[in-house]
This record gives sequence, C-alpha cells and structure tokens, in this order.
Amino acid sequence: MNSFGQFFRITTFGESHGPAIGVVIDGCPAGLRVDLDFIQHELDRRKPGQSRITTQRSEDDRLELLSGLLDGVSTGAPMAFIVRNADQRPADYNHIAQQFRPSHADYTYSEKYGIRDHRGGGRSSARETIARVIGGAVAKQLLTVLAGVKIEAWVSAVGDLSLQSAPENIVLEGLEEEMVRCPDAAMAKAMVASIDAARLDGDSLGGVISCRIRGVPAGWGEPTYGKLHAVLGAAMLGINAVKGFELGSGFEGTKLRGSAHNDAFYKGADGKVHTHTNHSGGVQGGISNGEEIYFRVAFKPTSTIMKEQESIDHEGNAISIKGKGRHDPCVVPRAVPIVEAMAALVLADAWRMSLGSRL
Repeated sequence: MNSFGQFFRITTFGESHGPAIGVVIDGCPAGLRVDLDFIQHELDRRKPGQSRITTQRSEDDRLELLSGLLDGVSTGAPMAFIVRNADQRPADYNHIAQQFRPSHADYTYSEKYGIRDHRGGGRSSARETIARVIGGAVAKQLLTVLAGVKIEAWVSAVGDLSLQSAPENIVLEGLEEEMVRCPDAAMAKAMVASIDAARLDGDSLGGVISCRIRGVPAGWGEPTYGKLHAVLGAAMLGINAVKGFELGSGFEGTKLRGSAHNDAFYKGADGKVHTHTNHSGGVQGGISNGEEIYFRVAFKPTSTIMKEQESIDHEGNAISIKGKGRHDPCVVPRAVPIVEAMAALVLADAWRMSLGSRL
C-alpha cells in the first residue's frame, strides 16, 4: 500500500538512495491557487542538516512540479511532484547488506519480500516522508481556503523531559527559531542538551509531538469504521518511528470519573454549540464536534546508533553491529511538519467525505 486517503488521496514513490522521491495527489478540486513557495517552506522544515541535533545529510530538497497546475491553479487533474536525491552515500550501508539492524525494518522487509534495499532502508527510510509533506502542504492550503483550518504541532517531550503546559495555553510564536521546536525556551535548551549528550555518547532519544487543530467544523468524520480519531491515529502510526497515539485526555482520562470527564455543552454568544471542557479532544462518536482537536504522538528513540549491538545476519549467525553514516540522534524536531502534513491529509479527505452526508 503506497496510497493514503480515499477522496483526497496521495500515492508516493521512490527510495532513500534512488534518483528521487515523488508524490501524486488525486482529488484536489479545480480552482485552488497553490503556493509552491509554501510547499517548499514546509519541505525546508523537514529537510536534513538543519542543526547539529539532526542528520548531517546535505539535501536542498528542491520541489519540482510535473503536472496538475495551470498558471498556479489546480485543474482537477492529478498533481505530481518530485524531489531529487542529491547527497547519496549508499556505501555507508554496505556493511549491513547481509545484516539485520536491531529495531529496524530490515528483518521484516526481508521476510515479507525476500529482498530488501539496504541503502538507507529504501522505502522504510524516513526520506519517503518528503512526499507526505508535499501532499500535506497542498491539503493545508485547501483547508485554509475552505474553513480557515489551522494545524500546529510542536515538540512536547524529549526523553524524560516533558512540557506540562495545557495545549490551549501554548504560544507558538517563534517556534521555528528553536532547533528542537519546543515552544518553551528553557525546556528547549534542556532538550537540546539532552539530545547532544545522547549524540556524543553514540546513542539516541525518543520524544512526543503534540498537535492542535483549530477551525474544523462539527460534522467531519465517519461514525463507524472511518472515525476521525481512528483515521488520525492510523495516519500518525504510519509515520516512521511512531509507537503511540492518544487523543484529548488519552490515557490520563482513564483516571477520572465520568462526571469529571464528560464535556458539558453550552450555546455560546456566537450562536454555536461549545463544550466547557475538551477531554474529548474535539472528536465525539468519531465525528468532529467543532472544538479544538488535540492529540499527541510518541516517537521511539532512533534505531541506528553508534554503539555496538548484538544481532544476526541473513544466515542467522550471531554478529555485532554498529551504526555508520549520518542519522538523527532524535527524530522529533524534524517530524513536526510530518505530523502536521498527515493531519492535513486526513482532514482534507474528511471534508470531501462530509459533502455527501446529507442533502
């Protein structure tokens, strides 16, 4: 499966050390003015080599349009984009051609297909997320025009360091100036120090990305098998290194009684229905209720580390393996735009599905 979405749909292609990564976007209505500079900006937020706490692979990730726009406006035809790979070093992976890296997809890919691309992991490489960011950047522009939807994500935890502020109180102005993309300057400094320490030790860290979405009207999402939060969860869990997803109160909500957890309704001065609290995270019964959608995504520590680890080769022989090349000591800073992109793709698809809900 290399496609995501039903009515607003992306299909991605390419490998980490192939000629290019690409995406075809289907289902974008005609008439949308697409800002290519904005798409490039989103790619720049994701690209490697941004700081000392990210992989030092040097890629400009320059966007190339192949089809689907006429004078900057969508025609209704499929949009196609590619980003060429420039700084490839496949020789960095020769030592693992017959070896399985711990916690990587090497073994499972080999078992499934009988063959695997050891050069950076091929399709299992996070470089594939370039295509998702492009699709998400188009979806973001569509959602802004349709409903003024705003999607914002930030790093809320790295290792055992965690930001405790409630999502509605988070101020994201200046977020992009912090290399770790945490909105609290003091916590950001501590997170960078922690990542630096792990990197210098040849190790890695995991973390959490929080995301809030404002402007989604009530009524998006399906009540049974296409529940909005279920699709959001599938989108997030489909991102490389993601191990957990929780919406609203999440696991903490299990500690409350129903009387404390229930979100009571009221009609506001704006004439719209609101809730006094938002433990539901903006989704009830699988359908958006008009409140802010809030969720968190957990990322495991980067699998490739510069320490000796035990593993096996293709013949099942015990080996010792150590990472080489250029790798993120913590993936969460660069994953922020990927989380936003996948959320945008889910919501653009939910909007298209909502159009046929009633007369």
